[in-house]
Amino acid sequence: MRLLAFSDIHRDRNRAEHLVERAREADVLVGAGDYATMRVGLESTIEVLSAITVPAVLVPGNAESDTELCRACASWPAAHVLHGEALELAGAQFFGLGGGVPPTPFPWSFDLSEEEAAAKLDSCPEGAVLVVHSPPKGHLDKVRGRNLGSRAILEAIERKRPTLVLCGHVHQRWGEEAEIGTTPVVNVGPEGRFFDI
Repeated sequence: MRLLAFSDIHRDRNRAEHLVERAREADVLVGAGDYATMRVGLESTIEVLSAITVPAVLVPGNAESDTELCRACASWPAAHVLHGEALELAGAQFFGLGGGVPPTPFPWSFDLSEEEAAAKLDSCPEGAVLVVHSPPKGHLDKVRGRNLGSRAILEAIERKRPTLVLCGHVHQRWGEEAEIGTTPVVNVGPEGRFFDI
């Protein structure tokens, strides 16, 4: 199965159109959040992406809520919004968790506490493809000397041993990779990246 994964397009129409073109070579599209910018522009971005006909696994970022993303995707038949849920596609398990974890300082941000995230991550199947907006603590999360990632996501990766972890959120780490145990973790960024699983 070939995945095309991306994050943080922040209502950039050119990047969205480029993803539509590239998705022709994918079996599944994976979006790790932040389609909007500060809760603005979600509908127009999803309208462009909805030209993609392969199944799309999407999690909210901190720039849009799960409710807003579900509403924006209502007329996109291929879209599956995951926020604390699992989905099986062609024998592969996907689990999604969106939002900023831990909470950001921004009043407009869709965030979860570490405890809320841990409770949702409990139902992640072992060996799934884990799609999260926020990176795990200490991996792909350093900005100005501070680790901004999530302890709950790190602990879930250590316990559940996902096949692959796809994240975004920290723009300074787009395109970077890490490993937690044997699990690859990738901050996919807005250009999109292919993965064969």
